[in-house]
Amino acid sequence: MQPDKRHFLRRVTGISAGLAAATVLALANIAAAQDIYPSKPVKLLVGFPAGSSTDVAARVLAQKLSGSLGQQFLVDNRPGASSNIAARAVASSTPDGLTLFLGTIANTISITLQPNVSVDLSKELVPVAMIGSVPNLLVVHPSLGVDTMQQLIAKAKANPGKITYASSGNGTSPHLSGELFTTMTDTRMLHVPYKGSSPAVADLLAGQVSIMFAPASTALPHIRSGKLKALATTGVARTEAAPDLPTVQELGLKDFESSVWFGLNAPLGTPPAIVEKLRAAVLAAQENADFQNQFKQQGIDIVRAGPKDYAALIGKETDKWAGVIKAAGVKTE
Repeated sequence: MQPDKRHFLRRVTGISAGLAAATVLALANIAAAQDIYPSKPVKLLVGFPAGSSTDVAARVLAQKLSGSLGQQFLVDNRPGASSNIAARAVASSTPDGLTLFLGTIANTISITLQPNVSVDLSKELVPVAMIGSVPNLLVVHPSLGVDTMQQLIAKAKANPGKITYASSGNGTSPHLSGELFTTMTDTRMLHVPYKGSSPAVADLLAGQVSIMFAPASTALPHIRSGKLKALATTGVARTEAAPDLPTVQELGLKDFESSVWFGLNAPLGTPPAIVEKLRAAVLAAQENADFQNQFKQQGIDIVRAGPKDYAALIGKETDKWAGVIKAAGVKTE
């Protein structure tokens, strides 16, 4: 064999051996990461204040993950910019599974309304698993004098622009639920935005505004007391928190759906083994009776979906709300 051929073969053999060694090392690192994860306390960032439905869901989840994975999962509230402050902090963190984010519908809305400051869940974070969702409930003040969704539609058609609906702010889920509703029913109502759900519900209870698509966790106590009247739930199925309340779809608006959903996200580059371990831990938590009871008490429905289905939901929600925002001409202040 000629010297240059022997040199070439030695070089190729060396490269192949090096690639094989690197592959074995990478697999070993992934296996090790899965075995020891989490080696330190984990921060779960939430883009909304303490006491919000997103915060409540995060704390129930963190409690169960702490128990099953042997390390503390600590909820870190960083509200602001439609939860993008928290999302950005996670997107720029080390991809070791020790900093996670609870993504919500707000992120799929803000990517259209505020593209320059928003984190794109589909491109900048890794979907791990769905956690749950809170449907909005279509509630009215008794003084409006309607008992059904059909009566509300008829009254809105007869009084264009005169019926007021409250929301927790421009571009929020309650606001866009109202825009989707008026578009699908060919009605026109007056949107009254507030700075948060609490002042919006306060004015609704006082009769200053007539209707609201309010999160179930917020509206249920007032429905039970008789201060507000519920006409429908906006989820794809009836909520366990109010099983007798029909969905908007059941009442004739096909494909109408609007829920405040929650999903667990990790930074890009997080090892697949860690993502899988988290996904399995979330599913186990969702099967826990105490977890289920706590969610039900808060009006939160459990949603079981892994990375693939969660990613599909993110894409679907982003496209849907982009269409609603464009059709309604919604702008942030």
